[in-house]
Amino acid sequence: MELIEKTKEFVQKELEGDSSGHDWWHVYRVWKNAISIAKEENVNIFVVELAALLHDVDDWKISGSLEPVKSKKWMEEQGVEINVIDQVCEIIRTVSFKGANVDSGMRTKEGMIVQDADRLDAMGAIGIGRTFAYGGSTGREMYNPNVKPVIHDNFESYKKNNNPSLNHFYEKLLLLKDLMNTETGKRMAEERHQYMEGFLDRFYKEWRGEK
Repeated sequence: MELIEKTKEFVQKELEGDSSGHDWWHVYRVWKNAISIAKEENVNIFVVELAALLHDVDDWKISGSLEPVKSKKWMEEQGVEINVIDQVCEIIRTVSFKGANVDSGMRTKEGMIVQDADRLDAMGAIGIGRTFAYGGSTGREMYNPNVKPVIHDNFESYKKNNNPSLNHFYEKLLLLKDLMNTETGKRMAEERHQYMEGFLDRFYKEWRGEK
């Protein structure tokens, strides 16, 4: 579809040069994962694709705002129907992880698919790489055994957190497997979760100087 192609070009330009792990290629992977999951569900694939492509253009970790201002303006300029714009904007507002004990509030199946696709990209080998890329971009320590992980009960606490990158595994990444919405997402998350656990085992062995 022409609008999907134009949206891809728009997002590539918006996220060009990002080094925090929220670059175009992250969006590309989320988009592809969302399509794969959507094939197993009875959903509006157009809404899924648009939301997957636009989900990080207004990401709060980059823009500081929870409102999808740029994404909404883009869709309006392209003549997207208002009901589709409303659905996509709701997904964008809700998709991000906001703390271990914070309910995402995702209401639609389309949104659940995009959220699963986004969470899958925070897991496994790519999730590990993105964690340290983001940590480096925000000046976090890689690991500090004196700083313990925090299970955040509210978004403000999670947003202000500046703990070492390794703590992010316990504060978010290892929790994602049990937060997946769709059966397809749950299956895809299982192996990635196990890979992260293996990485942590190896990390601590090397930290302790063990063979």
